[in-house]
Amino acid sequence: MKKKFEGRVHSVRGSVVDVRFPDALPPVHSLMRTGESGRIVIEVTDHPDTDRVRGIALTATAGLGREDRVWTDGEPLQAPVGEGLLGRMFNVFGEAIDGRPPPENMTLRSVHQPPIPLADRVTTESVFTTGIKVVDLLMPLEQGGKAGLFGGAGVGKTVLITELIHNMVGRHKGISIFCGIGERCREGEELYREMAGAGVLKNTAMIFGQMNESPGARFRVGHTALTMAEYFRDDLGRDVLLLVDNIFRFIQAGMELSGLMGRLPSRLGYQPTMGTELAELEERISSTERAAITSIQAVYVPADDLTDPAAVHTFAHLSATIVLSRKRASEGLYPAIDPLESRSVMLSPRIVGERHYRVAREVRKTLATYEELKDIIAMLGLEELAREDRRTVARARRLERFLTQPFFTTGHFTGYEGRMVDAEETLSGCERILNDEFADLPESALYMIGTADEALGKADRPAEAF
Repeated sequence: MKKKFEGRVHSVRGSVVDVRFPDALPPVHSLMRTGESGRIVIEVTDHPDTDRVRGIALTATAGLGREDRVWTDGEPLQAPVGEGLLGRMFNVFGEAIDGRPPPENMTLRSVHQPPIPLADRVTTESVFTTGIKVVDLLMPLEQGGKAGLFGGAGVGKTVLITELIHNMVGRHKGISIFCGIGERCREGEELYREMAGAGVLKNTAMIFGQMNESPGARFRVGHTALTMAEYFRDDLGRDVLLLVDNIFRFIQAGMELSGLMGRLPSRLGYQPTMGTELAELEERISSTERAAITSIQAVYVPADDLTDPAAVHTFAHLSATIVLSRKRASEGLYPAIDPLESRSVMLSPRIVGERHYRVAREVRKTLATYEELKDIIAMLGLEELAREDRRTVARARRLERFLTQPFFTTGHFTGYEGRMVDAEETLSGCERILNDEFADLPESALYMIGTADEALGKADRPAEAF
């Protein structure tokens, strides 16, 4: 690295490092190096004084002391871009972490890129089919849009995003980029092996900022992944599927950095700049006339509270929200998606068609009526309901079970073979249930199946426990 600025460490407080530069200050976002062979990397975040900069370490600062030499050429953090990214796994610096040699013929590009101008953006009105019944029916995803998977700990966000990868990457003709922010390294390793086994790794790049890394690394890994995605969209004109697990960890890393910098916290301890930081990242996920970036993001919801500021700020950027319910998970209804809380701007008759819109509305109305009747059923019993209400309850319970689905990625745990279902089959199945075609079948016949026709064969077998 060309040594354009040289200074000395003034103070070290955990990941916050102050450096004095006697001649001139490096610009904000410059990447400074110090320690043996420049192993400690620090990003300039502030100029608190005329001869002093404040930076956040992107690596561990163990061994760093006062008056240690620091140097920088004023360049920001850069990510490698090129075709060699495909099939590989990287860290926030773009260094390969899959045990193989570094990719060749790569160029470097700053991770701090502005979003594309409004005039260059395009919006499409095509649906991104997932093969998951409840998603395609009630909350269809937008091609070139952003979708969020909201849920607390242990309700199935990572399982659902892994199933989406399985279903979509194989059929997706573009590039897929998986960005793991603050997640367990075990999950990344498992995902890498699963994608290699499914034969989709050759069109995928994976970038990880693991939970044991510094908050600076976790905060910047999303920018590295986006820089790579923008290269495929803008330079090669290829559609990109960007999967982020989990965007809340990005906000959490920003909160840690804000605390380390001594800034006053905002509501519930979040950083006062949360909205700006999240918008800078989300606004770069957009589509142009050449190609689109479609993003699916897992969003951890603290204490299952959807009014948490992190969830509220994330909602505003998404075209589809899929809310995972702990209650439905406890009832064994997997995927545990709450059909009444989830939504999508694509569920419009102009986009999905009159029939799809009508069936989805009828399904949602039936489930909402059942939800209202639950209290009465708990107090008085099902037999006290009016005949039409009993029919509605029977339809709703069958719809709930039909909208469960065995996943490919959990087959070795559940014993159910995974299924992908076309939207047409889902619509047809729901229409048949709403028309009471399966009223004589036990509810369990509709549980964990693919198409509705499977219920007929399942009903002929001995009853299963559910």
